[in-house]
Amino acid sequence: MSAGRSVPPAVVELVETALGRRQQMDPVVGPGAGPAGNAQLTAWLGLLLLVLFLAELVTVLDVKGLISWHIAFGVLLIPPALAKTATTGWRVLRYYAGTAAYVGAGPPPLFLRLLGPLVVLGTLAVLGTGVLVTLLGRTDGDAAWFHVLGNGVSPLTLHQGSVIVWAVATGLHVLGRFTTALRLAGGPSLPGVRARLAALAVIAVAAVLLAIIGLVVATDWTQGRL
Repeated sequence: MSAGRSVPPAVVELVETALGRRQQMDPVVGPGAGPAGNAQLTAWLGLLLLVLFLAELVTVLDVKGLISWHIAFGVLLIPPALAKTATTGWRVLRYYAGTAAYVGAGPPPLFLRLLGPLVVLGTLAVLGTGVLVTLLGRTDGDAAWFHVLGNGVSPLTLHQGSVIVWAVATGLHVLGRFTTALRLAGGPSLPGVRARLAALAVIAVAAVLLAIIGLVVATDWTQGRL
């Protein structure tokens, strides 16, 4: 193969990571396991989010008929999504701050680093606009705030548009990280595992409580349907 047609190193790195042929070596440091512990918690949260997102996508097939489930799963996503953003952000901050253990672990593949901000922004946009539409209610949530090329843009329109951006970015992210997440989630026991499991339990309880509150608030959309 000629040099002009060679596969870019960033693409090779991404494919090998997606297939599990290249693994990031996360040092185990301190009582919380440092980068290794952070990676394990992030993997757990990522897999939990994947299950909830798939369930949410199923409700999109019949949003009107499954509106209660759509809202419930949407609200359930908020705590783990914020938690995963926090764990990922913490790793990024520690890496760029020059913390030895995180610098030693190295950055993720270049493509995933570039995609990361879009995944985060897309996720927050989907959840944020979803909460806004729920709080505004059926009438105000579907009322145009402004017009683009003669078409009204409502909070519901913004929510639907953000779903498209999120789906593309997150789909690519899942393809690149799924194998790694499975490996990390089922990896050996690390220091601080009980604290991470406790944190996961708190996040799950918070998600359920928030979903119950969301369904109570969203009666204008659900009209009492469960």
